[in-house]
Amino acid sequence: QVQLVESGGGLVQAGGSLRLSCAASGRTFSDYAMGWFRQAPGKEREFVSAISRRGGRTAYADSVRGRFTLSRDNDKNTVYLQMRSLEPEDTAVYYCAAERADWLHSSISAYDTWGQGTQVTVSS
Repeated sequence: QVQLVESGGGLVQAGGSLRLSCAASGRTFSDYAMGWFRQAPGKEREFVSAISRRGGRTAYADSVRGRFTLSRDNDKNTVYLQMRSLEPEDTAVYYCAAERADWLHSSISAYDTWGQGTQVTVSS
């Protein structure tokens, strides 16, 4: 099973940018499609974005499409979530996750491995 570690979170003003990274270890990274989810205080965890095993396909939640870009570098075993034009509503703990199927699921249950999360706080 792959292990995942997120980094890159922090405090940023509205309109700013952050890049989150998720480093994988333990198994062949390119065997996994990758997803990002987020969970704000008092809310359920929600889908943000997903990318196929080789990076050729991506999917985004409507709330982030056009502002967030997901990419991966299989040579570095890392997936990147570039976040621009951040809004206070983007404040949440962001989690990366891995799934063996290559279907870009938006469902939490499709992912069997999760990182510990990284906090993103956007001030107004």
